[in-house]
Amino acid sequence: MPSNVEIKAKVSDTTQFAEKAAQLSQSEATIIRQHDTFFNCSQGRLKLRDFMNGSGQLIFYERPDTDGPKLSRYSISPTNDPTSLRTVLSDALGVKGEVKKERRLFLIGQTRVHLDTVEGLGDYMELEVVMRPQQTVEEGQQVAEDLMVQLGVSKESLVTGAYMDLLLKGREETQG
Repeated sequence: MPSNVEIKAKVSDTTQFAEKAAQLSQSEATIIRQHDTFFNCSQGRLKLRDFMNGSGQLIFYERPDTDGPKLSRYSISPTNDPTSLRTVLSDALGVKGEVKKERRLFLIGQTRVHLDTVEGLGDYMELEVVMRPQQTVEEGQQVAEDLMVQLGVSKESLVTGAYMDLLLKGREETQG
């Protein structure tokens, strides 16, 4: 199963972050709109990512809910009919929740740098260090931590869990 090391953090100045990321990647961002539907499942997370253009991906992944760099193992299956797949999975498993975001993607070395504006949450950045064969988790974590420093991401801004978790937590706090 492929894996990556991930870090997620809140971003207070998106313009400054985007400028640093563009400098490091030596390119402008690719803008991607995504509508993720998370389904109930017994282990890990299962989501359908709809790119809002008739294509999508069914993604299963497992990772610990801790702040800082963490290893994520995943498998992905492309789909050309995310709408009907969402219907089938919703009927079979039930929907845990949905995340809608606009993602600006920068590629820096082996790392996918995302600057995300998440509906209902705000602005975040996510680093995904795509692990190479025989590369250790520690090496991947070091790549992520070095990039955090270069991008000006503080340890205080790190967050745990997925956007789905943050949205569900926010909903519980407003209802509680």
